[in-house]
Amino acid sequence: MTEKEKMEKGELYDAAIPELIEQLLSTRDKIFELNHLRPSQLEEREKLIREIIGTTPEKFIIISPFFCDYGHNIHLGKNFFANYNCVMLDEAPITIGDNVFIAPNVSFYTAGHPSDVERRNEWLEYAWPITVGNNVWICGGVTITPGVTIGDNSIIAAGSVVTNDIPSNVIAGGNPCRVIRAITENDKLRSFSWEEKRAKKQVKPA
Repeated sequence: MTEKEKMEKGELYDAAIPELIEQLLSTRDKIFELNHLRPSQLEEREKLIREIIGTTPEKFIIISPFFCDYGHNIHLGKNFFANYNCVMLDEAPITIGDNVFIAPNVSFYTAGHPSDVERRNEWLEYAWPITVGNNVWICGGVTITPGVTIGDNSIIAAGSVVTNDIPSNVIAGGNPCRVIRAITENDKLRSFSWEEKRAKKQVKPA
């Protein structure tokens, strides 16, 4: 197998071969261009994003700065939104469902390195896919590690490090990320009033 074929099969591969470096640099040039366009240059931004990313829906929003490695391994469902500083290291596929909201400073890492220093120092890597279901909200500062699947309708709390699969219809958080509770019909009744929240926490005004 070639090193690229090894990468695509989730096996250890040499990440420093010229073929892969050339692809990385090509994508990074486009990412550099994207991140230096004005926010108001909507048509130019959309055209460039569609050139970079493997699958894009009719409607999506990606706010710069945005970063990825290859781009063609990213597959977005409809109505996708990513806020500032989204990082997608897409050595393996990153597949995202419909209606997924990504808060600022969220990172998707499909790539990893051997735990033994000898092979790590030889620039060997592995890459495992990341899958995110439909209607998922990933809050600020979340890190998603290689091989993780997040189920439909779930919420990942801010600052979490997701190292294992998360089921559907839950709120999960922490480091490592664990299920906190199920999302229930009661969530539809929550008012999200700051006054109500402050009263419950007995927060005194400044």
